[in-house]
Amino acid sequence: MTRMVLSCGRSGRRARGLAAGRTGRGRVLAVLAGAVAVWGAVALAAAGPAAGGAVLAAGSWGRAIEVPGLGALNTGNAGVTSVSCASAGNCAASGDYTDGDRRQQGFVAVERNGIWGTAFKLPGLAALSGGDAGVTSVSCGSAGNCAAGGYVIDGRAPGFVVTERNGVWGKAIKVPGLAALSKAGFSGVDSVSCAPAGGCAAGGIYTGAHGTQQSFVVTERHGAWGTAVEVPGLGAMNKGGFAEVSSVSCASGGCAAGGDYTGGSGHGQGFVATERHGAWSKAIKVPGLAALDAGRFAGVESVSCASADNCAAGGFYADASVHTQVFVATEKNCAEQRRRGRPVPDGVVRPGRPLRRRRVLHRRLRPLPGIRHPARIAPPARSPRQARRPCRKTAARHPAGTPQPR
Repeated sequence: MTRMVLSCGRSGRRARGLAAGRTGRGRVLAVLAGAVAVWGAVALAAAGPAAGGAVLAAGSWGRAIEVPGLGALNTGNAGVTSVSCASAGNCAASGDYTDGDRRQQGFVAVERNGIWGTAFKLPGLAALSGGDAGVTSVSCGSAGNCAAGGYVIDGRAPGFVVTERNGVWGKAIKVPGLAALSKAGFSGVDSVSCAPAGGCAAGGIYTGAHGTQQSFVVTERHGAWGTAVEVPGLGAMNKGGFAEVSSVSCASGGCAAGGDYTGGSGHGQGFVATERHGAWSKAIKVPGLAALDAGRFAGVESVSCASADNCAAGGFYADASVHTQVFVATEKNCAEQRRRGRPVPDGVVRPGRPLRRRRVLHRRLRPLPGIRHPARIAPPARSPRQARRPCRKTAARHPAGTPQPR
């Protein structure tokens, strides 16, 4: 049996509930930056050991091949859980296989310049796991710079992460701080994403107090993983005791995460959260999703970011007939909207523009009495509170001291 996920972006993620011969209808499987891919029907099947990933070249799919070297490792079932490409011909695939002791192990295979290398067990994973383990997600920010994460089933170790730098994979390590969060029960990494300019993030689940399931996020900078934290604000929202991070996506300047939680009424809800400069914002309900979710069951399955504050999310909800439907939502940069918003009226100088280049109705701009003519007008300072305000249309305003036309 082989499971497979294909990603055209930099962040691959686990396929849930997809196995050989099964089909999924009406579900958002992947969200790409600037576009959303929705498959109405998906069937993933494998026939014998020749199942594996296929390579897209010149607009046509190449022949599927067995993941090189995996046949020698696998004595039972194996599966590809995640695929990520940094550039054409430079990708990575992750998954699990059954070893000679009938235990599940995690592997990674790397493609360089269009040629897939031999699959290998992640370094250091054996030291973390005395039992079963698996790699759920892999992501490559650039060729030779990737990260992966997963779980250990025996419960004696928290979820793990591992980083590749300049083509060399380091040892798998426990997610820092996750053991302190998950004092009892299972924990694991569900999604990993790396930005092209460097830096990664991971998200997953852990068992909290009284056996409840909670969600965490953790970031990586310059090869070092920070301390895992509960998704800010999600603990207060997760009154039903079941939450998970389904997807994480990073771009230059920040990341986003999405998933679901159970509210006080026992109904599932979708959430999103964003990260900037290593700090995560509070999780929020996906705006507008409550109005769609007549069946009281919803969640985010995938997120993708093209740049900081410019992301998309997709997932599912139940309609009034309790049939599963899909949704998409888009995040846009507030500052960018203001910059490209309403045109500046005549006679108002745009902040940051040299005055000598600004003319209004062919009349010369003259400074107000007692004010020197500056070489350049600096944009007005904005307080942190103003920076957090939601996007809205505002009238064009000029800073104090801006020269006015007579």
